Amino acid sequence: MSRAFVKEPDGDSVVDDTPEIPVSPHPNHVTPEGLAALRGELEDLTTRRRTLRATTHDAGSTAMSAKLEIAAIERRQRYLVQRIDGAIEHNPDQVDPYRIGFGATVMVEDEDGSAHTFTIVGEDEADPARGLISWTSPLARQLSEREPGDEVRWPRPKGDIMLEVVSIRYGME
Repeated sequence: MSRAFVKEPDGDSVVDDTPEIPVSPHPNHVTPEGLAALRGELEDLTTRRRTLRATTHDAGSTAMSAKLEIAAIERRQRYLVQRIDGAIEHNPDQVDPYRIGFGATVMVEDEDGSAHTFTIVGEDEADPARGLISWTSPLARQLSEREPGDEVRWPRPKGDIMLEVVSIRYGME
């Protein structure tokens, strides 16, 4: 195709084909800390975007990497706004303290007698390496509504194991 028919980006625009960040189809249940983290990240991104915009304005159209970063920031901001707007915040003071639910920190013991601790949190808060599991995870679904002394099967790719619920706590007890 002749270059005469190819639209070049305008001086201020940048071609960014990166798709939007997918939003979970599940309700956005969040802990108070999780909602604060989403809001904090949005605020930080807004500040970063403002700084980058000033940089690109001062540098003219030569700051293409800054424009790409701005596009990535704006994409993340759109995602965060959707997650914050749809957030269902759970108050740890309004739960049955004897049953496992959203926001619970649960200590379990496996078949070998090893203890494991998990906290059931929102999808955006989940970090399994730190023991934070999404309420949509198979383990969280198995633990839901259980109480100390109950046994659950933990479905894992390496094979299922049995866990016994040892203790439940909510908040910063």
